[in-house]
Amino acid sequence: MHNARIISTGSYLPEKVLTNNDLEKMVDTSDTWIVERTGIRERRIARDDETASDMAYEAAKLALERAGLTADTLDIIIVATISGDMPIPATACYVQKMLGATKAAAFDINAACSGFIFGLSTANAYIKAGLYNRILLIGSEVLTKFTDWQDRNTCVLFGDGAGAVILEGHDGERGVLSVDIHSDGTLSDILLLPGGGSKHPTSFQTITDRLHYIKMKGNETFKVAVRTLEKLVVDALEKNRVDPKDLALLIPHQANLRIISATASRLGLTMDRVMLNLNKYGNTSAASIPIALDEAVVTGRIKDGDYILLEAFGGGLTWASALIKW
Repeated sequence: MHNARIISTGSYLPEKVLTNNDLEKMVDTSDTWIVERTGIRERRIARDDETASDMAYEAAKLALERAGLTADTLDIIIVATISGDMPIPATACYVQKMLGATKAAAFDINAACSGFIFGLSTANAYIKAGLYNRILLIGSEVLTKFTDWQDRNTCVLFGDGAGAVILEGHDGERGVLSVDIHSDGTLSDILLLPGGGSKHPTSFQTITDRLHYIKMKGNETFKVAVRTLEKLVVDALEKNRVDPKDLALLIPHQANLRIISATASRLGLTMDRVMLNLNKYGNTSAASIPIALDEAVVTGRIKDGDYILLEAFGGGLTWASALIKW
């Protein structure tokens, strides 16, 4: 039975930068308040004509180039997103078309900010079962197009971007050691985008009521995230009999510096062993972990044989972890 090993990474970020100082001119907020509450200083904003599939394509193209592969060798394309191009078809199908990946099946996964790890769980299972051998997994989000710029509590959080990885079967010890995914639908009202689905189909009323924007109960989200993630990361290491001191890098979902710091503290990790870039990009949901992973690879923070722990928490509610031997 093969391990699923990440052989290449790529990422893409839009050119436009929106700083906290820019936001001060738009809503009643301040750079100091945003930094103290979240750790975010700026975020990237997609062009008006830039879609989730456009960004996914750029990240995927880079991952393929670095791996020395062509798109027609891919077996599956999975896109984790909550801000896809449209409800039908899947954003992954647009990516398939743009890449020319004629042999690949393509589908999307919606698990909010945990989407990339949920997608990793799916890719890992396919490869371990021997069903497919080369999978392109992408997280791509254009959350700023679903952000209420009149809501000072949420508009400071989100940014746009995409990250991609290519996974292949591997016979050695390296690769994905375990993936754990969880959900709790009883807490679904903490973080949601109400409008546009079958519950609240698009209408004059849903637009008037601003239901097509992300809604979040920030304090409740924070409390549940800290409690859940602390247990999640400890369980992942214990299950694989890996001591926290042997962990080379923690790559968390980039949502909130206070949540990330609490998780690192639970593992006894100093912050130099935690990958952070939310100060530059904000919360890019399902894209945040693959973007951070790509940055860690490019900057040399990950070496062969390193233990890497990924963890995320998002709407659903969902939470997930993955332990990887690089």
